[in-house]
Amino acid sequence: MAEPKPEPLAPQRPATDRRGRWVAILTGALSILIGVAYLVLITVLDSRGPLQPPPPEALGVAAAAAPAAAAAVPPPG
Repeated sequence: MAEPKPEPLAPQRPATDRRGRWVAILTGALSILIGVAYLVLITVLDSRGPLQPPPPEALGVAAAAAPAAAAAVPPPG
């Protein structure tokens, strides 16, 4: 008579599989946190109003637009 086959046990997950699951959860949470922080940053920056162009002095255009007589004055000593 043949012996009955023992039922196979459920395979045990290795420790690295559990670690990988925690790494995936942590990475997903970090990704969501970065996304929320980005949305908050964009909302704050957008609520300041439209961007204004810089003044001409910041572009160095003021010296070119100045009258020629002002260019002849020597700088203070």
